[in-house]
Amino acid sequence: MSSLVVQTLGVTAPVFAMLFLGVVLKRIGWIDSAFIGSASTLVFKGSLPTLLFLSILQADLATALQPALILYFVLATIASFLLAWGWALWRCPQADRGVYVQGAFRGNNGIVGLALAGSLYGDYGLSLGSVLAGGVIIIYNTLSVVVLAIYSPSGNASLRSVCLSILRNPLIIGVAAAIPFAYWQVMLPEWLLTSAGYFAQLSLPLALICIGGTLSLNALHESSSTAISASLMKMLWLPLLATFGAWLWGFRGADLGILFLYFASPTAAASFVMARAVNSNYRLAATIIVITTLSSALTINAGLLLLSGLE
Repeated sequence: MSSLVVQTLGVTAPVFAMLFLGVVLKRIGWIDSAFIGSASTLVFKGSLPTLLFLSILQADLATALQPALILYFVLATIASFLLAWGWALWRCPQADRGVYVQGAFRGNNGIVGLALAGSLYGDYGLSLGSVLAGGVIIIYNTLSVVVLAIYSPSGNASLRSVCLSILRNPLIIGVAAAIPFAYWQVMLPEWLLTSAGYFAQLSLPLALICIGGTLSLNALHESSSTAISASLMKMLWLPLLATFGAWLWGFRGADLGILFLYFASPTAAASFVMARAVNSNYRLAATIIVITTLSSALTINAGLLLLSGLE
């Protein structure tokens, strides 16, 4: 059990450290609101699409292509989105529903989930985790764009505007652009991949610093009940239901463990970037990320302990 705690903290602690760094830098005046706005735009339109492009390009499709498991993961993700949306319709203020739903269903699979899968399940965890992360990226971004557009402050949520939002979303463009390269195994020059990798590595630290710089005690207080509700949905109820469904489906061992890690990952930093890009309540998005990241060490370890008892 202690080794599981250490492994989980080894992945989540650096994430929280970057959040805290953002708080400190804003407090001492090294970054300001203008920097946060520009940096968030850079992540959303540049470095994060590049990161997604590279993750699809480098995924080992041949090793870990398991149709049944991938199908379940996709269906469970869509079901989680619909459950979160249904709950938001009942219990969440209308203006915050898009941010709530995104925070409740969108996991940090590419960082926390993949790192833990590799740490606990070795090369198999990395291969399968990469395929799952790559496959769900389009679903995450498409569903997030839809729900954020519907509850956009502009109030313009026609079918045409939602479709245009999907087609113009830089994250979706980054994934779509990578698919032909991955499918036909097109080799890009090494210098280009290295340069793209440098640029892509800006994504997580810069996004987390922006999130930390956005946090304030007033914002935490004002959005606390909504953020806690979304965090409970993300870290407790949805992982419990989705993992139980996977167990009923027949998944066991490493497959069940990797699915759980992906369902139980804290909210992705990209949810803040997207909320800010569409002028939604990005402070609520930041609060959800902080709460889910802090609680993940407890909830993930408790879930892994329960899973070990089922085997």
